[in-house]
Amino acid sequence: MAPRPPDAARHRLPRLRHWRDWQSLAYLVALPALAAWQWVHGFQGVLYALMLFLTLGIGVIHHNHVHLRMWRGRRMNRLTDFWITLLQGHPTFVFWPAHVANHHRHRHGPKDVVRTYRFGGDTNHLWGYLLHPFQAVWVLMPVFVGWLARLHRHHRGAWRYCMAQYALWLLSWTVLLAVDWRKALIFVIVPQLHGLHWLLATNYLQHAHADGRKTPRKEAPGDTRGSQLNYARNFEGLVNPLLFNIGLHTAHHENPHAHWSELTHLHHTRYRAQVAPALNEGGLVPYMVRVFVLGTVWPRFRSRSLMPPDSPIA
Repeated sequence: MAPRPPDAARHRLPRLRHWRDWQSLAYLVALPALAAWQWVHGFQGVLYALMLFLTLGIGVIHHNHVHLRMWRGRRMNRLTDFWITLLQGHPTFVFWPAHVANHHRHRHGPKDVVRTYRFGGDTNHLWGYLLHPFQAVWVLMPVFVGWLARLHRHHRGAWRYCMAQYALWLLSWTVLLAVDWRKALIFVIVPQLHGLHWLLATNYLQHAHADGRKTPRKEAPGDTRGSQLNYARNFEGLVNPLLFNIGLHTAHHENPHAHWSELTHLHHTRYRAQVAPALNEGGLVPYMVRVFVLGTVWPRFRSRSLMPPDSPIA
C-alpha cells in the first residue's frame, strides 16, 4: 500500500479552530496541575488563589466552547466536553438549555428565566450579586429536567451523552472523596463551586439595572437611552484578555458565533457608541468596588436602572 501523503496525515491531527485557543488549553491544563501539586505537597496560598482565578476562566471556556466548538473534529470536541465537566464539577450540556436556548434567545427580557429583575425587583447591589446564583439554580433546574425529558423522548443518543457527563462528574467526586475527603473538598470541590458561583453571578454583573424591556422606547436621534442594545453591560478593562473577552457582552450577544478574540474589534467598531454610556464600564474590579462596596454606604456610587419607574418590569 502506498504511504499516505503528508498533507492528508496532517489533516487527521487535532486542529483548533483558532490559534488563540492555546490560551484556553493552557487554562485547562494548569488548573488540574495546580490541584494535583497541592494535593501531594500541601496547601500553598498563592497557588490556591491562582487556582481560584482559573476556575473563572474554565467557566468562560465552557461558555465559549458551547457557542463555537474549540476543535474542528467531533472527537476532540467531545473529549473537551468531558474534560470541562471534570474541571467544572457540572455537565457541560447545561449551557445549551440555560444559556443559548434561554438567555441568548430572550436577552434579559421578560421570558428570560434568569433575568435579574425577576428576583426581588430591579436591583443592583452586593446582596443581589451574592444571592443571584442560588436564585438562578432554583429556576434553572426545571429547565434542565424538561430539556432532558425531551431528549429522552426524541433524541436518545443525545440524552445518553448528557447522562454520561453526569456519570463522569459524580464518579470523579465519589473517587476523590473516597481517597481523601478533606483534600477533595479543599482542592477540587470548593474551587469548582467557586467557579460555578461566579459563572452564574456574571449574569448579574452584566445585566443588573440594564434595560430588560422587549421593545425599548424610541428617543431622539443620537440618544442612546432607548437603544435596543441596552440589555447588557460591558467591561473594557484588563480582565478581558485574561478571561477571554467575557466583559464585552453586547458584542457577544449580537454575534454569538464569533470567536472570543474578535469581540474587542466588534465592540469598539459596532456597538460601543450605540449603548448607553452608563453600560460601558472600565475595569470589572473598580466597578464592583464602587457599586457593591462604596454604594452600600453612599448612594452616589450606586448604579441607576435604565428601565423607567413606570415599567411593568421594574
